[in-house]
Amino acid sequence: MKQTWRWFGPQDPIALADLHQVGVQGIVTALHQFPPGCAWPEDAIDARCALLKDAGFQWDVVESLPVSEAIKTKGGDRADHIAAYKTSLERLASRGIQTICYNFMPVLDWTRTDLAAVQPHGGTAMAFDLVDFAAFDLCILKRPTATNDYDDALSDMAHARFAAMTDSAKQKLQHNITAGLPGANDTWSVQDVARHLSTYDGISPQDLRQNLIDFLSDVVPVAERLGMRLCCHPDDPPFPLLGLPRVMSSTDDYAAVLDAVNSPANGATLCTGSLGVDAGFDPADFVRRLGARIHFVHLRNTKREESADKHRPSFYEAPHLEGDTDMVATVHALMAEQDRRRSQGRADWNIPMRPDHGQALLGDLHMESTPGYPLIGRMRGLAELRGIMAGWRSA
Repeated sequence: MKQTWRWFGPQDPIALADLHQVGVQGIVTALHQFPPGCAWPEDAIDARCALLKDAGFQWDVVESLPVSEAIKTKGGDRADHIAAYKTSLERLASRGIQTICYNFMPVLDWTRTDLAAVQPHGGTAMAFDLVDFAAFDLCILKRPTATNDYDDALSDMAHARFAAMTDSAKQKLQHNITAGLPGANDTWSVQDVARHLSTYDGISPQDLRQNLIDFLSDVVPVAERLGMRLCCHPDDPPFPLLGLPRVMSSTDDYAAVLDAVNSPANGATLCTGSLGVDAGFDPADFVRRLGARIHFVHLRNTKREESADKHRPSFYEAPHLEGDTDMVATVHALMAEQDRRRSQGRADWNIPMRPDHGQALLGDLHMESTPGYPLIGRMRGLAELRGIMAGWRSA
């Protein structure tokens, strides 16, 4: 697989030129300065391409070209935002960029309650604690229907946890949950979250899935004409939060959406960490069933912890080979898929992957970095994943 690296732009504390020492083969980036629903300007796309070229790289994957809330909910600005999305696709394709990652998670996108949970070895990792999340939902956000989502025992634990928190701990929890996607400028207040939640009133999981299918029905023909590959990132974590529907949380969810808009331009981002939080998820089976439509891969690992709700586990970001996902079996399934594509003569046989997330280790603890994206922790992950790939070639 092509070994790529997520880089957040000029503000990223990790210098592009230094990534050659890591063995990075391509860059995953986006224009985070532009809000969802806005067409990316041509001069900004050109500037990013030039910056990467000057450093000896190319722009392999856009992550993410965000889907606006108006598109997800079919709000009043939907038509304008769809038109802007198509314009961005046209402009990116004209620069030779073919792979576009996006997600369809409502309101909060990925969610963690701790961005730097101390690990036994002294490093830190991002983590999701269900009791902490319930404390935010019940005691900070005070969502009117939140009590429906937690049984009495979990609710009691959440209130007790909140009562024991200092004011600074409460503020930190709120920040961690509302921080938005890495690199994006969309940190929200509690009032912002409540306002966005209200736009989903009456939207069922079936409605949200149909909204996704309708979005794809609009943009996939453009992507197919341009020779592009759209790939949806899964829900993270893969279960409902804040009473919101989730529609990309399992292999079956992906199969339904890929079948509904049956085009090679409509594909999947396989994220083993997101989907792997579900104890029933089998990543090798995902590859066997949907491999032809996998256009991008995030390889990371999570470790489930004891939780008050077996359907919504707490978890933390584990080292790439030490979590609940069988990474060796996953990578071997992906390498076999590559061999199959190559035998068919597919131009896109070389699947771009990146070591997703990583624990903060050693010097990471003393340098600024985007949460979940430390230098040394990801270097360790990439080295381990590279070893699995090398073992496949020599087998």
